[in-house]
Parts: sequence; structure tokens; C-alpha cells
Amino acid sequence: MGSVITPVILCGGSGTRLWPLSRKSYPKQFVPMIGDGSLFQQSAQRFSGAEFAAPVVVTNADFRFIVTQQLGEVGIDPGPVLIEPEGRNTAPALLAAALVVAEADPEAMILAAPSDHYIKDANAFRASVEAGRVAAEAGRIVTFGIVPDRPETGYGYLELGDGDAGDVVLPLSRFVEKPSLDRAQEMLDQGGYLWNSGIFLYAAKTLIAAFERHAPAMLEQVRAAVTQAQADLGFLRLAPEPWAQCEDISVDVAIMEKFDALSVVRHAADWSDLGGWEAVLQHSEADADEVACQGPVRAIECKGSLLRSENDGQQLLGLGLENIVAVAMPDAVLVADRSRVSELGDAVKAMRKADIAQADTFPKDHRPWGFFETLILGGRFQVKRIVVNPGAALSLQSHMHRAEHWIVVAGTAKVTIDDEVKLVGENQSVYIPLGAVHRMENPGKVPMELIEVQTGSYLGEDDIIRYEDVYARGQGAKG
Repeated sequence: MGSVITPVILCGGSGTRLWPLSRKSYPKQFVPMIGDGSLFQQSAQRFSGAEFAAPVVVTNADFRFIVTQQLGEVGIDPGPVLIEPEGRNTAPALLAAALVVAEADPEAMILAAPSDHYIKDANAFRASVEAGRVAAEAGRIVTFGIVPDRPETGYGYLELGDGDAGDVVLPLSRFVEKPSLDRAQEMLDQGGYLWNSGIFLYAAKTLIAAFERHAPAMLEQVRAAVTQAQADLGFLRLAPEPWAQCEDISVDVAIMEKFDALSVVRHAADWSDLGGWEAVLQHSEADADEVACQGPVRAIECKGSLLRSENDGQQLLGLGLENIVAVAMPDAVLVADRSRVSELGDAVKAMRKADIAQADTFPKDHRPWGFFETLILGGRFQVKRIVVNPGAALSLQSHMHRAEHWIVVAGTAKVTIDDEVKLVGENQSVYIPLGAVHRMENPGKVPMELIEVQTGSYLGEDDIIRYEDVYARGQGAKG
């Protein structure tokens, strides 16, 4: 075994094809979809251990605390967490990570992977990574091709070059765009084609040199964004001005399709990018009638269906359903024919255009200190459940349009109201007048939970003025 490999995990996406479970405010990589933990946590654990360095994560400002919290929950201490000022696709993101890694060691091996893939057998994939190491150390860029078991139109393909059909590592001839069904069947019958997983192994210096040759303008822009980056509470915020000049382009198009030293590792185990509910059904445990259920679900005389309830207190009953996807959440329900679930992205866009809040946001809103969820929303009042992590604190803040009542139901809250600081225990309450400068903290070692009742003329999250914040979020709904 050679030197350790540095995983680079990309998790800035906002996939809508798994709505309502995946939304812009909390996308699929952070959701328990299949197996234990979120897809992001599974990805980080898959690439951890003695043969891997601490992961480098590329994400955006909204997800930065979710990333560190979820890594902490599985006992992984990350390396640099890079914050993109805006999404510019995978080419700038992977280049920025390579430049950061190369500062310490230009020879370092990098394994670049999305955070939302499902790989059932982590050991088998780690073996595939090790198989590709020699080629990567020799200056090649190695990708991982999945042996197809059906004519799939949702994936790009890799055409293999000349080589022994029994070899695990083969030269890569070319990338093939997502095909029609007929063309996908032809490639399956012909052989010599693999699904493109979008996972790459290379030396940091190899990728940088590839950009220097094939995308020198982007190299200059991303290098400036990294050089001018600002450290922020353990995160590295890439400089927005040079970053905005980067072309919005995938690394496949910018580099891989032009690079002349590509290899592919043939991986024959279970893999999916979980690009939609059909893929989730394919990889879920199903009964003899091909019905997969999760949560409080009862299926009666159903066939070929996926039924999920994401709330322990919400029972979902499927009666006589066939080829249906039904996903129930407290604020939104999806019921769709399996043949139509690929159209979910367009459906969510239509909801967004109609200003339907559920298109993008959840009632539960994750924050660096914990989370809150809206229980009831009226014209001039709102009831929230707020959970604050041990040792965490909300910002010192005030509101111009609302007053608040806090009732502690679990743990103890340390409450600041103007110049007064006091402890509020279980079954005790406190009133926050409109305009008062206030803060709540959890001084204990267990989560603190309270019910907040807001009253006022405007109840939006952007009615907030921050005076102090341990998370340096600035102003705005989330900062």
C-alpha cells in the first residue's frame, strides 16, 4: 500500500428529483435515504481509515455547519472545508481542492467523489480504489466505471480502450453522453461500455497540470480564489470575485474529455447515484411483490411500489397500488406513477414558480446550534419547536415586528433579555418583548428543547438583527 489518499467530497448539490425528502434547504446527501446515516456520512465513512487522510469537503455557506455536525456524529474530523461563494459545477470545485491539497504535498493522491452516491459494499469499492492507485501514481487520471446490468438512460457511459477483457484497470477511450434507450441497449449487448460513476483518482499535481494545459484561464481564476480565501471558524471561504469569473462547467467537459492519459477501473458491485425515486426502489429491500416500505407504512395488495412515511406519527396506508411512489412528509406528500418520477425536477420548478414554499424548504430548519420546526403558522402568530445542542447558543439578537414567549419543555435555558440573564428550567416560561435584545443558550450537557410562540405583524426569518454570533453568520435569515 502506498501513501494515504485524500478524499475530496463534493456536497453542494440541491437535488430535486427526490422531492419531497430532498429539497434545496436540505438536499439528499444529508438525508437518511438507504442504510445507516445520511449519504454524506456513508461517503465519508467509506473513505476513512488508515489508508485515507482526513477528507477535504467542498460545500456552500448554507451547508457548512451541517457538514461538520454530520461528520462529528460519525467520529470523523475533517480536513479543510472549502466554502464556494456560488455553485460553478465540478471543474472549479475539484481544482480548488487540488490546489489546497497540493500546498502541503503536490504528489498527494486525491479521490474525488460526490457525497450523494450509494455504494453497498464499501470494502469492494476500496479495493477498486487500490487497484487504480498504480496508474494514478504514474500520472494518469483514473475513473471508476460500473459494470451495467440494464440499458440505463440516466447515466453517462465510458467506452473502454484496447486491453485484456479480464483486466480490472483498462485504458479509457472516450466519454459517452446519456444515451437513448435503444443506444443504451446496443452498448449493453456490445460490451466494452461501463456507467460513468463520476468518481476520480489522481495526484494533485496531475489535475493541476491538466488545467494548466486545457483550461489555463480557470486555473488562474481558481488559484486567485484560493490565494485570497478567508479563514472563517475553521472553514475556508473562497474569494467571491475571481470565483464568479469561473466558467460553470463539469470537470468531465473541461478536462477529462481532453486528457490523453485516462484509465478506468471496472467495478462490478452495487452502485447508484440515487438520481431519483426509481433508483431508491431498485436498491431498497422489497417483498415478494416488489413493494418497498419505510417508516409507519402498511401495504395491502400492492405491487411494484415504494411507500415511505418520514414521520413516526404519520401512518401511510397503500391499498391496491401498482407501480406507485408515495412519500409522505408532515408538510408535503408525493404520489406518482413510477413511469413519471423522472419528471419531478420539472414539477418542482413549477411549484417554485408558483411560490409554493414546500418546493424548496422544510418546516424543520437546521442551524449550527441545533434546529427549529414550525408547528403552527397563522396570520399573526407562529408556534415553533426549538432544540438547542449542548453548549450551543443562538445569536444575540432583536426583532422589529414580533414578540416571543418561550416555554422550556426539556433541559435548561440560559436566557438573556436586555441586561438581565437568568436560567429557565423545565415547565418554566419567559416573555421576550418586541425590540428586546435577547439570546438563548444551552449551558447543559443534554439537548434543550422549548416551544416558542411568536406574535406580531411580520413573522419572517429575516426579521432579525444580530449583535453577536459565535458562528459569525452576519445579518440575514441565516447569515
